[in-house]
Order: sequence, then structure tokens, then C-alpha cells
Amino acid sequence: MKCVAIDDEPMALEVIKNFCNRMDDMELDTFTNPLVGIEHVKRMRPTLLFLDVKMGEVSGVNLAREIPQGTFLVFTTAYAQFAVDGFDLNAVDFLHKPFSFGRFEKAVNKVRQAIKLINYSAVPPLEGEEITVKVEYKNVKIALSSILYIQAMDNYVKIFIVDGKPVITQMSMKSLETMLPESDFVRVHKSYIVPRHRINTYSRSQLTLTGGTTIPVGRAYAGKLE
Repeated sequence: MKCVAIDDEPMALEVIKNFCNRMDDMELDTFTNPLVGIEHVKRMRPTLLFLDVKMGEVSGVNLAREIPQGTFLVFTTAYAQFAVDGFDLNAVDFLHKPFSFGRFEKAVNKVRQAIKLINYSAVPPLEGEEITVKVEYKNVKIALSSILYIQAMDNYVKIFIVDGKPVITQMSMKSLETMLPESDFVRVHKSYIVPRHRINTYSRSQLTLTGGTTIPVGRAYAGKLE
């Protein structure tokens, strides 16, 4: 992951550099001059930018408005009151100095998760693949690309279809789960399975699908999303 850190304090940049060296696949360029640094960001388009908020007369909040699309932003600052401005600019995270390696790692992992979601949504969703389930006395074929999410309901499973009526089949969630490609579907709760490419945002307690549907995330399943 190509990264840039901009901070007018050399010691702050040294901390970020040391933390990056402790993680896999992180290449870091550092700048104490914010104007030179932001020009480098616009030219090189790194994956992640660590940006101080207050650098002399230069405002990191203002510089953040120049960040090219596709570069994720993490603010670093000793001034906690700037956090609201940071999240208004869609910053992935806000690191309040002095921050620990664990807190730094958490911010980087948020970026990695965001990249995963973008990659899932960019992949053509399961075209041509389907499963067959029993509905009453009939076999019904369901295109995997049409599934919005799957919900367990007592002795039944309800398969929600995009732009269509739900399909209800009398089978166990575990049996249905074995029919789905693990790389494309993830069980996020004892009662829910979702297609990975339909996940828009998520946390350890819930996720939002494309279209706005909110699904709970079970504590035992949260790790599957990371």
C-alpha cells in the first residue's frame, strides 16, 4: 500500500514511519512541507494519506479538499476539536496524538476494509451462476446475482431477491450455506447470509447493503468481514 504522511513535526513523521515499518505492505513517503506534500499526493495518488490538521499557517482541513479521488484520508493531530471537520471530509479515521501502534493499526485496517468493499463491488456479480431450492413441491432456480440477502425463519429460509418477491424454502440455513460459494457470500449472523458484493458499509455490529437495507452482525461472525 502506497502511503504519504504530511506533518510539519519531524518527530511525528518518524512515529508514523516506524509504525508503517511494523506492518506488511506499506510504502511511505513523508513531507514536512505541506504544500510540497499535497502536490506529491495529487501527482502520485497514493492509497492512503496521513495528514496533520494544523501546520503553521497551513490548514490540513483545507488541503484535504485537494486530495484526488481514490486516496483514503486519515487525519493526525493533537487538536481533538478538529475531528468533526475531518469526518465531514469523509476521513476514514482521526488519530489523536500521541497515538499508540494499536490505534494506528486500527486506522489502517479500516482503510483495508474499505478497499475490500470497493473491490467486491467492482467484480461482476456471479453472472450465470444459480442454485436450485425446493419451494413446496417444485424445484426453483435462483440466480446468485439476484440475491439481496438470506434470512433464517424458524424451519424456513427466506431468500430476498432484488426487484422480485422473496423465495421461501423449507431447508436449514446450514444446508443453504453449503450451496453458496464462500468467496462470494458471507454469514454475518446466525440468521443472515449476505452477498459480499452488496455490502456497502459495515461495522462489528451491523452492515448496510446497497439500497439501504440494514443487517445485524453477530459477535461470533464479525471477524469474517475483516
